[in-house]
Amino acid sequence: MDSPVSRRVAFAVVVCVLVALGAYLIGPVAHRDRQPGGQPTEHQPGAAGTPRAASSPSPWAVGTAPPSGQPDIYQWLPFTQTGLAAAAATVTRFGDAYGSYSYAETATAYGASLRPVTSAALVDQIKAAYAAPGVASARAGAKQVAVGTATIDSISAFGPTSLTFDLEVSQRITSSTGTSSQNTRYSVTVTGGGASWQVTSVELATVGNS
Repeated sequence: MDSPVSRRVAFAVVVCVLVALGAYLIGPVAHRDRQPGGQPTEHQPGAAGTPRAASSPSPWAVGTAPPSGQPDIYQWLPFTQTGLAAAAATVTRFGDAYGSYSYAETATAYGASLRPVTSAALVDQIKAAYAAPGVASARAGAKQVAVGTATIDSISAFGPTSLTFDLEVSQRITSSTGTSSQNTRYSVTVTGGGASWQVTSVELATVGNS
């Protein structure tokens, strides 16, 4: 007979497999192409990070049914394939904006670039960090301009109304002293459902979401 412990272990294994499959399936939507000629938006210093290469391609296109013989894992998950694609697009758009900033951009302008995909409370927190006197003066003194690109690595957690993604943000930073690159990994949580999602938490991946 199965014991409660063995059943819990089996359930944990199933969850891990589903999370891994989810990470595999979001490959096609893990990175949002930049618009030609788009201007970088200012972002929080220290949030700079540039996404690395996108995940492996999905076995079938997002928004389409799986081929015959392949399981539809979404019947076991609290979101649809379309919902997952929308959540991933929201996170990538956030990461691109979060990693891009200019020394000439105000905290208000920086926050405005995040607002379309970010909760008001989180925007206020990020703006406050961006405008911190020491950080702002260092950015202005070095005439820093950063362009960020975000790439989703995997899904680390999910629930009925939330998804947490492991995101890498890659930045190319120019300043009065030259050009440099920086990669930073984040844990980003979105809440919502269907086609409507908002980023409600962002933390360094080494810290993790609380």
